[in-house]
Amino acid sequence: MTQKDTAWVEYAKAIGIMLVVYGHVARGIYHSGIDLPVPFYKLADSLVYSFHMPLFFFLSGLFFVTSLQKRGSKKLVFSKIDTIFYPYLLWSMLQGSLEVLLPSYTNGSPSFTDVLSLLWAPRAHFWFLYALLLIFALSTLAYRLLPQRFSAVFGIFSIIMYLTSSMISDDKIINYITENTAFFALGIIFSLHIKTQWLDSKLALVGLFLAFILGQWIFHGYLSLEYRDRGIQSLLLAIISIGFIVSLSIHLAKFNLSFFAYLGRCSMAIYLMHVVAGGAARALLSQLGIHSFIEQLVIGFIFALLAPLAVLVLINKLKIPYMFSAPLCSCLANIFAKAAKFTHKKKQTGT
Repeated sequence: MTQKDTAWVEYAKAIGIMLVVYGHVARGIYHSGIDLPVPFYKLADSLVYSFHMPLFFFLSGLFFVTSLQKRGSKKLVFSKIDTIFYPYLLWSMLQGSLEVLLPSYTNGSPSFTDVLSLLWAPRAHFWFLYALLLIFALSTLAYRLLPQRFSAVFGIFSIIMYLTSSMISDDKIINYITENTAFFALGIIFSLHIKTQWLDSKLALVGLFLAFILGQWIFHGYLSLEYRDRGIQSLLLAIISIGFIVSLSIHLAKFNLSFFAYLGRCSMAIYLMHVVAGGAARALLSQLGIHSFIEQLVIGFIFALLAPLAVLVLINKLKIPYMFSAPLCSCLANIFAKAAKFTHKKKQTGT
């Protein structure tokens, strides 16, 4: 996939992160006890959650093979520790500490023990980064074992895991892998075997939009299912929904919507900070006596989307390092190299 072929990815990330922000702001309002139309909330919640995180796993899988072939397995995994695990660690601690210190402004009341359990018990929305790192490691291992038939075997295996996830284990961490690897594999398959031109026509866009509407109606209306109901229906619905978002993003990219693309480029920063921003907006609005669901949702959504961008601009302006990534592995490698060199020198001198 060339740079021209992947320009739409930023637009897909923008759509995805807006859905993430909406979902968490709406859930925050619901759990805070603010009066709202429950049937609408539950339907919208299930509709969004039926595909917005699968979309991000799909987008993460798009460049996996290219990056692996360019960097090699060891460097790729190390780079993900720097760019995925490090921000997971840092921002889990930052947000968790705020929740512990300011419980009256949040819907939860975690302890520092809960926060410090992040290595085996991911909290809040940070589970995605935890799961993504595990899936990267699993995918890298699979590629090393089956380089020639990787995409086909890995894709089939990941679908089997998804369809049997409820029978494999009840462990949350294992479920992160079994329930999401299929969408990462779908991104790999798309990058290797599917041409974006197939989704570039207006006919494809309209067709996928109608399929998206019909699929959501069948899943939520006719079958009366919700996003937690894993099975062939939820898998097909997520795939159709992702296909529609990809086609829509390809068409949006033609209009060169710079701010929209900027949202996509900043999606990681927004993802890391939006829950705190949304919670702050909800608390402030409540203090001001604004308890309308619509006002809380609209203002909370806008603030949770834009406040992280303002913080990002401030971080860049002040040149604050290591807020979103850090060269952990390269630093450790340098330390080990210096230690080995020092040990070798001591042996040579006999001291």
